[in-house]
Amino acid sequence: MHIDVLDLLGAAAGGFLGATLGALVAFVFTGFAVLVGVAVLIGGGGTAFLDNVAFGPFFGPHIAFAGGVAALAYAKRRGRIADGRDIVTPLVSLSRPDVLLVGAVFGVLGLLGQKAALEIPGFGDHTDTVALTVVASALVARLVFGRSGIIGPHSEGLTGARRFLPTDKHVWLAYQQQPLMAATLGLFIGGMSAWSSVVLLNAYPDAPGVTYLGFGVSAVSLLFLASGLNVPATHHITLVSGVAAGAFTGQVGGDAVTVLLGALAGLLTALVGEGFSRLWLIRGDTHIDPPASAIWPMTTAVLLVAELL
Repeated sequence: MHIDVLDLLGAAAGGFLGATLGALVAFVFTGFAVLVGVAVLIGGGGTAFLDNVAFGPFFGPHIAFAGGVAALAYAKRRGRIADGRDIVTPLVSLSRPDVLLVGAVFGVLGLLGQKAALEIPGFGDHTDTVALTVVASALVARLVFGRSGIIGPHSEGLTGARRFLPTDKHVWLAYQQQPLMAATLGLFIGGMSAWSSVVLLNAYPDAPGVTYLGFGVSAVSLLFLASGLNVPATHHITLVSGVAAGAFTGQVGGDAVTVLLGALAGLLTALVGEGFSRLWLIRGDTHIDPPASAIWPMTTAVLLVAELL
């Protein structure tokens, strides 16, 4: 595994920036960077902007977003902030350099973790190592700074399967948590991402990164969530649907079938994301991201199916 000192410096700065802006706002900038990167690809440029800015030390979710999440967990443990799941608040508002420095440390850990995951034979190139690292970083942050444990206790003392049911207190995004609602979102938002991926891949066959368009739009839309509007979180849906469209293009019956398979992947990813929100987010005292939790196993599943075909 090659470690570039320049990348380490960038990751420290990226994690610091993620804590400064707050994890969610940092991720919105990831979305903007993805859209710029896709535009660069369409314009005939290379992948350097996507690789180094959108998914690298600048705004890579495993660095900036994960750094913001870890800094938030630390701030909660030190009594600097009331809610360890409040990924919206810019942590610079706390006026605590130590909080921001935790973001820098986890930015470096995110870079190293993602590079290490890429080196796993037969696995690193069959999954989304960025999303996997986001989840691993959040788990470490909860174990180090949190008090709830990985799953978390129910406020009413419920146990067994009832422990995982959302309530007014234990909730992620109430307006999309019902299985039918999540499935509907996944089907149609996933279909949109798959359609755009197929159309753009046909137009720009030498630029596979155009499948990130839907993901970029979804990430930018979270700016409105940060502003208080009840928009859905769909970046896990659009990302996996785009991956599915790219993986199945040319392997199945035609473009329409590819879009339908992408939509199905979106539906399943939406349900998996909801499942992870109930597993380790809604009762926890720190943030473990449900979309990232869904992205890496669903990406793995899609790529394995495509390889079997």
